[in-house]
Amino acid sequence: MGLKEYVKKRDFEKTTEPKAGRSKDKDHLMFVIQKHDASRLHYDFRLEMDGVLKSWAVPKGPSTDPKTKRLAMMVEDHPFDYRNFEGIIPKGEYGGGTVIVWDEGTYEPIEEIKGKKAQEKHLLKQLHEGSLKIKLHGEKLEGEYALVKTHGMGETGWLLIKHKDEFASEKDITKKDKSILSGKTIETMEKTSEKVWQHGHEEDVEKGAKTSKKKSLEKQAEEVVGENVAAGVVDTDIIDVDAILRSAPKSAFPKNIKPMKATLVDEPFDDPNWLYEVKWDGYRAIAHINNTGAELISRNNIPFDKYYPINKLLNDWKINAVIDGEILVLNDKGVSDFGALQNWRSEADGNLIYYVFDILWYEGKNLMSLPLNQRLAILKKVLPVGDDRIRQSKTFAASGIEFFNAAEKIGLEGIIAKKADSVYTSDLRSKEWLKIKVKRRQEVVIAGFTKNEGTAKAFSALILGVYDGKTLKYVGKVGTGFSDKLQKEMMAEFKPLITDKSPFDVEPDVDKPSRFRPQRLGAKPTWLKPELVGEVNFAEVTSEGIFRQASFKGLRMDKKAKEVILETPKDTEETVEEVEKPKGKHAKAIEPPKDTDRKTLLNPKDETQVRKICGHDLKFTHLSKVYWPEDGVTKRDMFNYYYRIAEYILPYLKDRPMSLNRFPNGIHGPSFYQKDVKGKAPDWVTKTFPYTTSEGEHKEYLVGSDESYLLWMASLGCIEMNPWFSRIQSPDNPDYCVIDLDPDKNTFDQVIEAAQEVRKVLDAIEVPSFPKTSGSTGMHIYIPLGAKYDYDQSQMFARIIVNLVHKQIPDYTSLERMVANRKGKMYLDFLQNRPGATIAGPYSLRPKPGATVSMPLTWDEVKPRLTMKHFTIFNSVDRLKETGDLFKGVLGKGIDLEKTIKKAQQIFG
Repeated sequence: MGLKEYVKKRDFEKTTEPKAGRSKDKDHLMFVIQKHDASRLHYDFRLEMDGVLKSWAVPKGPSTDPKTKRLAMMVEDHPFDYRNFEGIIPKGEYGGGTVIVWDEGTYEPIEEIKGKKAQEKHLLKQLHEGSLKIKLHGEKLEGEYALVKTHGMGETGWLLIKHKDEFASEKDITKKDKSILSGKTIETMEKTSEKVWQHGHEEDVEKGAKTSKKKSLEKQAEEVVGENVAAGVVDTDIIDVDAILRSAPKSAFPKNIKPMKATLVDEPFDDPNWLYEVKWDGYRAIAHINNTGAELISRNNIPFDKYYPINKLLNDWKINAVIDGEILVLNDKGVSDFGALQNWRSEADGNLIYYVFDILWYEGKNLMSLPLNQRLAILKKVLPVGDDRIRQSKTFAASGIEFFNAAEKIGLEGIIAKKADSVYTSDLRSKEWLKIKVKRRQEVVIAGFTKNEGTAKAFSALILGVYDGKTLKYVGKVGTGFSDKLQKEMMAEFKPLITDKSPFDVEPDVDKPSRFRPQRLGAKPTWLKPELVGEVNFAEVTSEGIFRQASFKGLRMDKKAKEVILETPKDTEETVEEVEKPKGKHAKAIEPPKDTDRKTLLNPKDETQVRKICGHDLKFTHLSKVYWPEDGVTKRDMFNYYYRIAEYILPYLKDRPMSLNRFPNGIHGPSFYQKDVKGKAPDWVTKTFPYTTSEGEHKEYLVGSDESYLLWMASLGCIEMNPWFSRIQSPDNPDYCVIDLDPDKNTFDQVIEAAQEVRKVLDAIEVPSFPKTSGSTGMHIYIPLGAKYDYDQSQMFARIIVNLVHKQIPDYTSLERMVANRKGKMYLDFLQNRPGATIAGPYSLRPKPGATVSMPLTWDEVKPRLTMKHFTIFNSVDRLKETGDLFKGVLGKGIDLEKTIKKAQQIFG
């Protein structure tokens, strides 16, 4: 791999990470494990090999327990000198976060090989083969380990496994959390390194302050992203505003409008149907402007009289309108300062700005039912030009991901994504408006405070809560983020609210000791009536629901305590898909079978249940075990799904050897493939298919049969069903040929475009084809062969087709088998057509977030905006009632391959 990728990802003027380095030890190979708190905490496992450090990211860290397999994702090679790197990678740089050297030492192959060069040669061969077996001699880790390349996790997925030896242990080795070089934990390193880093970059900080002082936040974002975002500012000049206003519905001046709210999601996204803007860090305010005057109203219909300069400017406007926006204070660097806004009393306290981003009513016309892009055009036309303290917030139609990265780089709170055709709904938390935060931030109820013994401060920490329904839930304390002056001002607010009664149903231990901090004396709580609302930043939420590393940002006078609930980010892709779900019904290609409305197999309560399936007693256990954590889908749900769709899926499993891909602990737990069931199946499992291994061992595949076989496979943790392309009656002759569209850095719309190109080629030579989603990232296109040809002939035909398709769309497709040679392009895979190969069958569940299903489609459905998450465990049964089995033709009469190839030669040459 070399260091090219490593250097490409880093700006060495900003990061102190090493550029190079070579080992001077002629006798030993070195290893290092670095604990790295970046966007997510993980451990970087690095092995000296071929002059560099071969590197894997291990999310959960190494384990000394042989029963625990750890996922390890291979990343770019690092220079040898990286083994001693500790400190902070600056925010905004690749891998930004804190690093400590958690363990280091020497290592060697398990096989006894003398000499460093010979050991390296042997290890490089094992690396290439996907199975590294090594012995570590570290300060924390010792003994034998294996790194094994996995199936189903792409080219970078490996497993780190401890071998059984005298160093194996069930103890959690990651609890030894200090650096072996500095003795610091990640938390200590972060605190002690921050000032050093800042000092080393004072010149850059000062320079940045000078350049950004006069620029708006959107302008800074434009400059960070570059021309793509700047050019992407929504052009509203092409919209006929006068015509829209003429046709808009009439209404009286609206009262008591509450702002429309956005749904929190977990990551940014790109979509041409959405617009993007800055998420402002201030107070949301609706402006009422009419002939009698103007005023700013908070989200709870409380006048913002204190912000008199903005009210005065609005009062001078000669229009009648209702406008939505956000009040904020910009500091002298052009960055929003929420604390300054909270304490703003006069213009000497900061530059007060009102950013407006929507118009809801104008001159007797109700605009809330108009699409957003039309409302923006109206706002731009009617907004008076003049004082810079009222500005229209720019809206971008460019890349949401790039814009988010820019927001992060210049220190914004986040971005807002809005559906371009969204209407305005008062007081609704809509999924057509989404917020993506750079920092984790949460509104909290101030339930009390503590004061440590001997402190001169007004209080030591605030006690925090959020509402779960009508119950106030304790979420921790915050002891940083307020000055002495602010504390005194807050105490004035606290005094009238002091009470003897805890506002929580169960009084929490607010001074509970931890392994990081002993019990303090005298830190007893003073409770407050739960009326005040604050806002905090935090690093994470613990399993007990407690905010970790919270920092106070300010009071929120615009929010009622009862409205404060814990915001949990929703899955971005799922939320956007839900909003954009195509309207209308699927076309019926085949009549559905009669009486297919099967009920569930298992009741929702009992954890262990026995059911008689096809005359055999099957035992189903641990039924509440969650298999898809993000979606709350359990083992019970999986069994019920396969029971209900059995008659659809069984034709594609019957008489076919099965490769069992087992996930006994759900989609994020360790998984493994099992082919051999000899001596491992119940007595009633009689349908097997023999095979002999390369070592001459006799084994047996399970063969698909009836519902009992299907549900027994599911009981093993087989989330997905992987049948052969051929049946045991003709094992060398596949029933179908498959073209697998395997994207890398492609959008799914490009996958769809490639699928349609495949269809064009096949239609031209009059070959029937049947598409289905993979349920993961790609698509599968099946061509019926009728078991008339062998695998070599099937693969040859698939190769002809993908060659023709590649010629049509060479810019983003590849025929290269090696991932590194594809250069991020979509792989047109024809090599699946070989003996023993399997892919997820039709109607199979997939071990992916969303509980997606590999779903057969009509070609009319293969069009832009289709996504994997249109077809899940939640809706597939209902879809099948409507469409029937769209894949039935796959098992029908096959094509005449000789005639087909001749026709292809005539048409395409």
